[in-house]
Amino acid sequence: MSTAGDFDDYLASLGRLTSHVDPTASTPEAERITQATARLGELLDTDVAGLAAWVRDNPTDVPVLGLAVGLSQEKLKNALRDRFDTSGWHALARTQPVDLVTWLDTEFDLVRMLRTQLSRTFTFADILVARAGTRATATRAGASGRRIEDEIEDIARDIGLDYVTRSRFAGRNGRTAPADLIVGDPSSADIVVAAKGFDSTGSKLTDAVREIEEMAEVRLPTQLVLAVIDGIGWKSRQSDLRRIHQLWVTRQIDGMYTLVGLDRFRDDVTEFAKLRRLI
Repeated sequence: MSTAGDFDDYLASLGRLTSHVDPTASTPEAERITQATARLGELLDTDVAGLAAWVRDNPTDVPVLGLAVGLSQEKLKNALRDRFDTSGWHALARTQPVDLVTWLDTEFDLVRMLRTQLSRTFTFADILVARAGTRATATRAGASGRRIEDEIEDIARDIGLDYVTRSRFAGRNGRTAPADLIVGDPSSADIVVAAKGFDSTGSKLTDAVREIEEMAEVRLPTQLVLAVIDGIGWKSRQSDLRRIHQLWVTRQIDGMYTLVGLDRFRDDVTEFAKLRRLI
């Protein structure tokens, strides 16, 4: 396996995982919201009866009503499951439109909120306030993490390894730890890999460090433990990144890579797999 490199060199190799998104550019989702809002504006009566008829005719647009009362799609799903024992708004809109709208009005003041917002003229300041609270960045953060997972999974598949993703592997004294890629049976894994990519900062980075430390603590001497870590978010959490790098320096993990170093990752995994006769 490769020898631990200099921390500053690793830090300098971190790159952005997600491209900048123009907040004024339209997207298919934005177009759907625009069209749904236009249909809402055509309603003669924005009362419970009128809205119930609207959701029955436009079941896919129920999330727009959620947005009107401040519910993200995920929060809407959770609230629906709690009240109706299902998160499927499409079926509810078709079969229980009055119950659905009545609940939204009772719990979230839907009718008043809609009437207020449909008749209001919004300013540039209102736009910026709304943008400050958007969770679109959370979606991109998830995509950045999956990019690394997809890359290492492609390598494992190309090499011809049997693997599972996002599971736990067994190590010392039967203890287990999480890993994003596990080569072999998780109960007797040969290679385990952490994939941690973040362009933003937050508690997830600390959680990522904790997971890798857990992998290092649980591992057996016969197991190869690797970490693929990238994203500019780590540049704002250098102390956390340094903790992972120190695990590499002290040989508690066997390798640490960014996306630009995936050729070396492939070579190291291939070498180990051949030694263990996995391929």
